[in-house]
Amino acid sequence: MDFNLLVDAVSQNAAFLEQTLSSTIKRDNFTARLFDIHKQVLKEGIAQTVFLGLNRSDYMFQHNADGSPALKQIEINTISASFGGLASRTPAVHRHVLNVLSKTREAAKILSNNPSKGLALGIAKAWELYGSANALVLLIAQEKERNIFDQRAIENELLARNIHVIRRRFEDVSEKGSLDQDRRLFMDGQEVAVVYFRDGYMPSHYSLQNWEARLLLERSCAVKCPDIATQLAGTKKVQQELSRVGMLEHVLPGQPEAVARLRATFAGLYSLDMGEEGDQAITEAIAAPSRFVLKPQREGGGNNLYGEEMVQALEGLKDSEERASYILMEKIEPEPFGNCLLRSGSPARVVQCISELGIFGVYVRQGKTLVMNKHVGHLLRTKAIEHADGGVAAGVAVLDNPYPV
Repeated sequence: MDFNLLVDAVSQNAAFLEQTLSSTIKRDNFTARLFDIHKQVLKEGIAQTVFLGLNRSDYMFQHNADGSPALKQIEINTISASFGGLASRTPAVHRHVLNVLSKTREAAKILSNNPSKGLALGIAKAWELYGSANALVLLIAQEKERNIFDQRAIENELLARNIHVIRRRFEDVSEKGSLDQDRRLFMDGQEVAVVYFRDGYMPSHYSLQNWEARLLLERSCAVKCPDIATQLAGTKKVQQELSRVGMLEHVLPGQPEAVARLRATFAGLYSLDMGEEGDQAITEAIAAPSRFVLKPQREGGGNNLYGEEMVQALEGLKDSEERASYILMEKIEPEPFGNCLLRSGSPARVVQCISELGIFGVYVRQGKTLVMNKHVGHLLRTKAIEHADGGVAAGVAVLDNPYPV
């Protein structure tokens, strides 16, 4: 819930976003295009009055030198945070397997988990506050969506509340979307209350036509999940800047307890902007590559650089202003454990693994009033230690369940 507060506060702080991303947008065209839309919306005036965040904050347990564990944040996902639907189904799968093996006591210990219900609850609240009983939820989807069943779980939860969802591409919005004089959004002649993005988080998702469609959506008074400022709040550069001394206190004034809890989860984060600070970070990473990860301003997995690949990239970047489009992060070192991974095309065998824990958070704000702020479930992904990067979609990690001991 603290990270919900933080994301919401950052999204409302236009000066902080502009200052933080000033070097990044000079060298990262994708972030620059998002920021251009943000500026256009601010100049025209923000039409929407209800704001919705469906976030997922991802963590690993750092294995400290003294043997103690510490929960450290990897990143926060503010757009298209996935697997809430499938994570709602995995407890039943593991309970079934354990029951088949006559391990009923162990099966009973599998934690209940239903993020899809909680995520839908947030969308439903935003839809209700929008105030038009006949309005729809517009889900922006990719044309070839591999993860459709994850999305359908949330759609079905909304349908059970008699809230109808339509799935459209950016191209459809460009061709058939429109705003009326009050900037209400219409799609195929039907009013839209909430726009839920499951697309639009990578450069490859945008053509010129798609950028125009994104601007149209952002200019509307429909509730966007996320709105453009909240997407920018989830960038790696913002994450790095928030780790600076005093920055959390600046963004969340008068909330020392929340600040302390947030800061306790931060791993080391380092700017690569031109200057002495960035030079020192690069020198340290090249000297000890096993301690760091190089991250671009990208979502979707498979973008980070490790080890010798990271060193080669830094050698090429160190004298270029392009390095400002990356950040450097301390590599989190969880303690490996033995587990059996079920993956397509691979034999089932016990291998050494690590896990990543995601916590789903939902918030809804009307004007300046936060009307919902809660965590709604978790996601556990497990992969073999031989894989440095890559997730479930890449065929590397598998969906899992925490097992209390």
